[in-house]
Amino acid sequence: MSSQASPEALALREQFDSPEQQRDASTLGMWVFLVTEILFFGGMFMAYTVYRSAYPHVFGVASSSLNAIIGAVNTAVLLCSSFTMVMAVRAASLGTRKALILFLILTMLLGTAFLGIKAYEWKEKFDENHVPGVTFHLEGLPAQAQGQAMLFFSLYFAMTGLHALHMIVGVSILLYLLRKAYQGQYTPVYWTPVDIAGLYWHFVDIIWIFLFPLLYLIDRHLTS
Repeated sequence: MSSQASPEALALREQFDSPEQQRDASTLGMWVFLVTEILFFGGMFMAYTVYRSAYPHVFGVASSSLNAIIGAVNTAVLLCSSFTMVMAVRAASLGTRKALILFLILTMLLGTAFLGIKAYEWKEKFDENHVPGVTFHLEGLPAQAQGQAMLFFSLYFAMTGLHALHMIVGVSILLYLLRKAYQGQYTPVYWTPVDIAGLYWHFVDIIWIFLFPLLYLIDRHLTS
């Protein structure tokens, strides 16, 4: 290939005939991946739903012990990160390099803030002995119900932990995109990686939109 080849031509893989075909294939691949992720999270949501139906009062008491304000703040942080990610995708499609870099940085900062807030919340649960194990104890429940409450927190840590892992992956992807953006590799003709990363980021945000009411809000009234 000529040394004068455009960035778009250099980015085109040999198995594709055009940038459009490459972009369509990449988008389809990401959607297939996200479907498998939906099935994965769906199993955990189903398990939570089954056990919450079996132990509604205990799950209500356990839910009320979570800090709904922190959960709401984290929800707002992720919604803002979705907006900055949309703006990053738009900047990439328009070829505005400085705006792309700015919005990628903002999205990374918001994602990191979410993880920091979540780490603080987890520390609270450790300090309160709400981590499943021999020292687990939840105030307001009899001894025979402690095992059911432990089940709630097992699901809580599994679901929020898996979500946090996806957030860490997302921030790492944004860091890679930021390096490429600094090198000027994204143009109005070739910005597929930013678009694909946006799909992943929005998926992770949507998962949290379901986790927040499911874990923090549903059945809290049963504690009254």
